[in-house]
Parts: sequence; C-alpha cells; structure tokens
Amino acid sequence: MNIQGLWKRIPAWGQAFLIALLLLLFVHCFLFKWVAVRSTSMYGTLLPGDLLGVQRWPVWSGLHRGDILVFHDPVQDDRPMRQRQLLVKRIAGVPGDEVALRDGRLHVNGQPLPAPPGLTTRWAVRVKEQADVPAMLRRIGLPADYVLPGQTVFDLPLNEHLVAALKADPHVAGLLPARSPTRMKGYLFPHGPNYRWNNDNYGPLPVPAEGDTVDVNAYTLPLYDRIISRYEHNDLAVAGRELLINGTPLEHYVIGQDYYFVLGDSRDNSSDSRYWGFVPADHVVGRAGLVLLNADGLERPLGHGRWFIGL
Repeated sequence: MNIQGLWKRIPAWGQAFLIALLLLLFVHCFLFKWVAVRSTSMYGTLLPGDLLGVQRWPVWSGLHRGDILVFHDPVQDDRPMRQRQLLVKRIAGVPGDEVALRDGRLHVNGQPLPAPPGLTTRWAVRVKEQADVPAMLRRIGLPADYVLPGQTVFDLPLNEHLVAALKADPHVAGLLPARSPTRMKGYLFPHGPNYRWNNDNYGPLPVPAEGDTVDVNAYTLPLYDRIISRYEHNDLAVAGRELLINGTPLEHYVIGQDYYFVLGDSRDNSSDSRYWGFVPADHVVGRAGLVLLNADGLERPLGHGRWFIGL
C-alpha cells in the first residue's frame, strides 16, 4: 500500500493530530524551543522554575549585546553537545568587543553600560528568631534551601524591588549592602599568573570574532588554549619555547568561529565567562524571548505572576 492510500485510511482526527505533531516538532527543532531555568544565576530577571520560550532564529539573524542567551555548557566538553547542560546568561560582549568590569560595572569598548533592570547584588539580611525563612525565600522566588536551617543572618542577591519587598516583611530585622567576596587569579578565566583580575575588576578582555588573527605565545596562551584545542579541535603542544598547532610551530592563529562573553544578572552569584571563558557560536541554542510560565505555579514579587513575560 502506498503512502497516499495509507494516509486516506487514517481518520480525520488522526490526520489532524499527526499534522499538529509534525508542526510542533518542526517549530521545536528549527524555530522555537522551551527551556526550564534551574539555577539562580539570572535571579532578579529569571526565577528557578521559569519555562522560557527560546527563539532559535537569532542564531541565523545575529545576536546582540544584552540578549539573554541559551547555550550548551562549554565546560562539559567531555560529553556530546546534546548531552550537556543548558545554561542561561546575558550577553555582555559580542564578537569583536572588548569587555571589562570596573568596581562591578560593565564596560564595553571603553564605555560604561547601563545595568540590566533586574541586576542583583549581595545584601546581608538579618531575620527575627522565629522567622519562617523558607517561606520568606519562596515569596521572593528563591529555593527554600537557599539558606541553611537555623541561620538568622545570611546573604541574599537583591535589587531595589526585592529590597523593598523584604523591608515590608515583618520577620526581617535588618538589611545592609554586603561586600562581595573578591575572587582573585586562579579562580577566574584565563587562569594565568599574568592576569591579576577579580570578579569585580576584570579585563579588559577582547572577545574573539571569526577571522581574527591573534598572537599565540606564553602570555596569550591562557586566553586561547581552549579555543584552539577544545572548541576548534586542533592539536596544541608546547615544545621548548615553541607552540605547535597540529605539529607546526606557529606564532599566530586565525579564529575559526565567533565567541561571546556572558554574565549572570545575579552578578555575585553566577558562574559565567569570568570563570570559564567564552561561549562558542556553535554552542548557542538561541535567545530567550519570553517567560511562558513558572513551573512552581507561585505568584512572586518579580512581576506578580509568571505568565507570558517578555524579556
């Protein structure tokens, strides 16, 4: 029996179901994907449990500084791409940019940029002895286990809106801005002794673009090691004072694809490009354009409900 004959034998409702299923698969694979937020690194803008609508077409039409990017974890390069965790961060630098942080404020190409509306910083919170801390955390969209049981003084990532919400809570005894712990060299990309940066004063760092020619030497190798060997799949070795790429001594390397520098909106609570480097273009899934709903089903101060919120 040919395909046309088989199709005619399917009831009308079955045909409609199959067509809808095929359309759904096409949209999910090529145009629109949904991704659940699992961490608090974008807290202030996104909440754990948010289901995001991810537009895949920006991968073809271009991504821009400030877009919320969904991508495969570059650090999990010991497993196939499809098996890696999906991460959600905000693009701070596009290919060709030079990014820096000065006292926690983002500078791109030498100019300071406005902070994202939801950006959170670290605050010290003191609660009364009988406070129901897990319930308080749930009301502001944080996991109930974010704070250890029994603590009455702890740090939370907050912005102006969230500070106001906590000040109105009768169980909160005090709030003060807290200094973020400064993480020095060794913790931060590019993990080299010549880069004495910390998480609030970082860079300047050029973001590689496809076709860029970069110097490769002992000083710059920490910047480009993963790009050359992991993301662009070359053999990289050191022989004496020479760097060998695919067995050939080279002092320059041509970048094979675009890269992005990303940061979390919960700046003091995010593992991002400051810690592990650039996001390769071939790791990008798409741009988050919409919060469809919150899977926890809770009404929270961040927007008073999590239904169809544009990003």
